[in-house]
Amino acid sequence: MSETSSIKKEKGGRRGEVAEQLEFFPVQSPCRGICQSDERGYCRGCLRSRDERFNWQKMSDVQKQDVLRLCRQRWLRKLRATKQDSAEEPQQPSLF
Repeated sequence: MSETSSIKKEKGGRRGEVAEQLEFFPVQSPCRGICQSDERGYCRGCLRSRDERFNWQKMSDVQKQDVLRLCRQRWLRKLRATKQDSAEEPQQPSLF
């Protein structure tokens, strides 16, 4: 590998290069210690499915990153749904 290509890898922010950097660090579990399932079967704390929670230790780092991506998507959907629900509820006018 040439010196310029190693510099590009250090400074680059492209997706493939970020994945190379993440291989140096273990992917931490997103568990928050709540460990209760919601009505859809996802953990209320970390938003992982039952299978994702039980198989976490067996997963590769790439699989763990995919699960974390899915958890983030679930969290964003939940956040949007909460905002929509609160927007639909009529607000009591302020008396002051």
